Amino acid sequence: MAGRADLGDFLRKRRAGMTPAEAGLPGNVGQTVRRVRGLRREEVAQLAGMSVDYYTRLEQGRHTSPSEPVLDALGRVFQLDAAARAHLADLARPVRRRARQAPVQRVRPAMHQMIASLGDHPAFIVGNRTDILASNTLARALLTDWTRLPPRHRNYTRWVFLDPAARDALLDWPTVAAEVVGTLRLYAGRFPDDPQLSELVGELTIKSPEFRMWWNGHQVHERTNGTKRMTHPAVGPITIRYEALALSGDPDQTLFIYTTDPGSPSHDNLRLLALWANQQQTNTTTAGRSSLTETRARPFLDTGSVSDPA
Repeated sequence: MAGRADLGDFLRKRRAGMTPAEAGLPGNVGQTVRRVRGLRREEVAQLAGMSVDYYTRLEQGRHTSPSEPVLDALGRVFQLDAAARAHLADLARPVRRRARQAPVQRVRPAMHQMIASLGDHPAFIVGNRTDILASNTLARALLTDWTRLPPRHRNYTRWVFLDPAARDALLDWPTVAAEVVGTLRLYAGRFPDDPQLSELVGELTIKSPEFRMWWNGHQVHERTNGTKRMTHPAVGPITIRYEALALSGDPDQTLFIYTTDPGSPSHDNLRLLALWANQQQTNTTTAGRSSLTETRARPFLDTGSVSDPA
């Protein structure tokens, strides 16, 4: 998926998105009026201290493995943050010849126990391609019950774009959706030969015009912490703060913990949601046991299917 073509695309998008004023260039004195907003290739080359031909070959994918000083110069010209600089370096790595299946990620039992113990806080673990690897009851109540989905569908980006409930739950859906595309772009730069990523991006590109637009924009985003405004049909609005923590032992697994401000309406609503979720779980368990008991108690009755009490 990634490679020289993605490197050139990234550079073109950054060049098109920066004005001469932002780059510290003087106005158009003695020059023709610009027809586009962005920088010219000549200007980027001048600012980065390289020849126009060399920079042109980078954009066109005709030069492989630019040196670290070249990448540093381009990062400075385009005013890239740390995440974007890392992404640029990933895109500049030599292209791998064959796609390789990413290894199956496993969450340590201790981590399962830890997120389960955070009963008052939604918590979940995200892995490659923003796959959801583990979640506690409150996280499933606030977002969606990942355990009821097919394994390939347990993916945060897929939920954001393809589940209509996500648009209702995320009050700032465009911002959240654009950021998660940027996160997926970071992963694509690190693991360009992941066939499951290709499948996910292909599906989302076909089914979601918004995903297609943001993916083609080639922006990147690294999740560390922040705030999200959400709502739940059972309890109402909840403004949460999140922390993203890389797990030791597997740098490609990230623990997300949601909290609310003590004493706030969001805090009260999250506590109500926890009670609601526990009650729903109790009802489901009780109904399942009742159904099993009834089935065992009536072995010689009508063999038709038993309706699901839920």
